[in-house]
Amino acid sequence: MAPAKSAPFGADGNQFPPTRAITRGPGFHWFAYYDKLQFDPSNRFVLSNKVNFEHRSPTADDLIEVGMVDIQDGDKWIPLGKSKAWNWQQGCMLQWIPGAESKVIWNDREKDKFVCHIMDVKTGEKHTIPTPIYALSPNGKEAVSCDFSRVADCRPGYGYAGIKDRFFEDMAPAGSGVTRVNLETGAEHLIITHEQLSKTGTVMENHADSKHHAYHLLIGPDGKRFIMLHRWTQPKDRHLTRLITANMDGSDLRIVIPNGYASHFIWRDATHILSQSKDWLGNQEWGDFLFEDKDSGIASEIGRGVLDNGGHLTYLRNNEWILNDTYPKGVRRLQTPHLYHIDANRRIDLGQFSQPSEYKGEWRVDNHPRSSRDERWVCIDSPHGGNGRQLYLIDIEGIMG
Repeated sequence: MAPAKSAPFGADGNQFPPTRAITRGPGFHWFAYYDKLQFDPSNRFVLSNKVNFEHRSPTADDLIEVGMVDIQDGDKWIPLGKSKAWNWQQGCMLQWIPGAESKVIWNDREKDKFVCHIMDVKTGEKHTIPTPIYALSPNGKEAVSCDFSRVADCRPGYGYAGIKDRFFEDMAPAGSGVTRVNLETGAEHLIITHEQLSKTGTVMENHADSKHHAYHLLIGPDGKRFIMLHRWTQPKDRHLTRLITANMDGSDLRIVIPNGYASHFIWRDATHILSQSKDWLGNQEWGDFLFEDKDSGIASEIGRGVLDNGGHLTYLRNNEWILNDTYPKGVRRLQTPHLYHIDANRRIDLGQFSQPSEYKGEWRVDNHPRSSRDERWVCIDSPHGGNGRQLYLIDIEGIMG
C-alpha cells in the first residue's frame, strides 16, 4: 500500500492550528532540545533561555539568562538565573525536575568547574551541585552526565566553552566518559569510560586519530537503563555513531545500532527505542526505526515516506502518536513540525516556519518540538518572525482526538 500523503490540518486543506509567539525582544529566546520537560506540572510556566546575540559560537565569557514564561499572565518573562555553560543546540540543560512540583535544574560554570543549580521557583531557594548533568531519571533523584569539554572539542555546538578537555591528546581516555550523578548528595561516579567504549564490540574505521566521545544521553521511562551515542571522529569532519544502552551503574552494555549510523532517538517504553538510522530492512536511506533494547535489536520501520526521517521525535497519547519536525527544506527553507498517527500512517502538519539562511551550522534553530504535559500545546523554537529566535506555542487541542 502506498504511503499516505501528508496534509495540513483543517477542513480547507491548508489551515494550520493557532500559533502565537510567547517571547519577544529585546533579546533572543530558545529552549533547545526536545527530550526534556519544558512545561511545569500545571502547564502554565514554560522554561526558556535568553541571550543578547546570535550567529556565532558562544565564548567562555558569554552569559545567558534562564527564566520562564507565564502563559496565563500575558506571557510575562520571569528571570530565574544565569549560566556560563551552554550551547545553541541544547542550551544549558534547563528543565523541570521530574516528580517535583516547582523545581528546575540547569548547568553553569563556576571558575574552572562545570556545575548545576537546582532552584525551587516558588520559594526562590537554590543550591548548587559540583557537577553538570545531562539527562534526569524519572525519579528526579539522579542523572547521567558526560564530559562537556571533550564534547566541545569533538562535536562543536554540543559541549561548553571555558574549560579545556584535560585528555585532549588522548583518543580514548580511561579517565573520562559517562558519569552517574546523585542529585541529593552531589556525588558523581564514572561508570563508562571512553576507552571502554572504544574497545567494546566492533568499532569500524577506528583510525589512530579518531577521537571517542559519548553524549546524547537519555534515561528510560522506568529509570533502569539509559541510552548514549558513542561517536568517534573521521577524516574531513565526519564521524560514525553507535547507539548503546546500559544499566544505570554502567553494566550490561548493549550495542543496539552497531553499524555507525544512529541519530535522533526517543524511548517508546522501557524495552523499545525509536531512532533514525539507515541500512536496515533493505532501506539504504535514513529512516525512523523501532529497535528492541538489545544487541542489533531491529523490530520495524515506522512511517516510511510519511514521518520525516530527520526530525526530533516524541511519543504522545500512550504511544499512538509521534511528534516530530523537519530540517529547513526548499528555497524558502521551511521547517514543518508535525504529528504522526502510527496505526493510520497519517501525518498532520502543524505549520511551516521559514529559517533565514544565516541560521546555519552550529547556530541553526531546529524546531525541537516539545509537548505540554497535558498534550494540549506544542512549543517550538523558530526565527521565522523576523525577531530572531523566539518561542512559539501551537494549540493542538482536538487534533489527536
